[in-house]
Amino acid sequence: MPVTIRDIEDAQSKIAGSVIRTPCLESIPLSEITGCRIFCKFENLQRTGSFKERGARYALLALTPEQRRLGVIAASAGNHALGLAWHGGLLGIPVTVVMPKAAPLIKITTCEQMGAHVILHGATFEEARQHAHRLGQERSLRYINGYNDPEIIAGQGTLGLEIIDQTPEVEAVIVPIGGGGLIAGVGLAIHSRRPNVKIYGVEPENVASFSAALAQNAVCNIPSRPTLADGLAVVPVGDLAFEIAKEHLEKVITVSEDQIALAVLRLVEIEKSVVEGAGASPLAALLSGKLPELAGKTVVLPLCGGNIDPLVLSRVIEKGLVADGRLARIRTRVSDRPGGLAGLTRCLADAGANVIEIVHDRAFGGPDVSAVHVICTIETKRRSHLAELKEKLEAAGYECV
Repeated sequence: MPVTIRDIEDAQSKIAGSVIRTPCLESIPLSEITGCRIFCKFENLQRTGSFKERGARYALLALTPEQRRLGVIAASAGNHALGLAWHGGLLGIPVTVVMPKAAPLIKITTCEQMGAHVILHGATFEEARQHAHRLGQERSLRYINGYNDPEIIAGQGTLGLEIIDQTPEVEAVIVPIGGGGLIAGVGLAIHSRRPNVKIYGVEPENVASFSAALAQNAVCNIPSRPTLADGLAVVPVGDLAFEIAKEHLEKVITVSEDQIALAVLRLVEIEKSVVEGAGASPLAALLSGKLPELAGKTVVLPLCGGNIDPLVLSRVIEKGLVADGRLARIRTRVSDRPGGLAGLTRCLADAGANVIEIVHDRAFGGPDVSAVHVICTIETKRRSHLAELKEKLEAAGYECV
């Protein structure tokens, strides 16, 4: 096998002191809401905000003197680029990264601040990857694949060794899947030490490329859609990573965009931790209800990254509030006479809702000119509270849609 546990142990030795040994802490609140004993591995606390530093550092250390002089190139949605940029700067190795044009702004600007040469190309990761390969050949730069390079996989596997060391009682680990490098390394590392630990994979429904590869037992291209977990938007998965990872997987599940948003919200509220969509996907997997077999088990969730654009974060939090039933929009009709709107707002206040915004729609409110169509955006306590509020409005004569 191109990657072995000895490679991962070598990586752990060589990156020690340069890559943070992140905390793996028990979360009582998350344990309560999931029915598992939850430990969070805070990879979002790495210097560049993600686990990608592990593989990046090890891959750069493996370069020949000539390769170090010429520099490296990579395609990345952001975190792999950040890892290479930071450690390339520390080691004096020139780094060029090609990102899709839609890459998060925070990842682009941070990469540039760390000294990397950033090129924006293509609408998808695959288009960026092909361009990076062409440039690498033209400029004699070593291309470092962010998920399918043996050194990268070995470096990511050090996360698995830390999990075993920090939580010896672990029974299952839920790992995000993009290109497959993380789950390949973590699965190999953990099963080399603790073969009874279950390894679960999670990916977004909108880019379920690993699930497609499992169905065909070969990597393949699939149609994809935008996802909040932009770090997992990789098509196809790496062939080397796939061959390693599939031998260690218990199951791969997919999660919806609403489930990812809700997981981001839960981590902000409960763990006081900013985590990007990819990093929140392990929690989304548990919240989805698709892993009932983990009830009562000790589960580690690698929060693999925290590099999310603040503007995107605000939208994700709002989306999570909607998914949680705490932010809602109600459409109804009220009398277009004095006191008509006051009656509706009084009813909302009596039900304990907080009104965020009210919009009147007279032109498209229907044939009755004595009534006005009203759209109310409201805050509620929880989904059950929203249901109660709608019942009270209906009882008061307001038809809600």
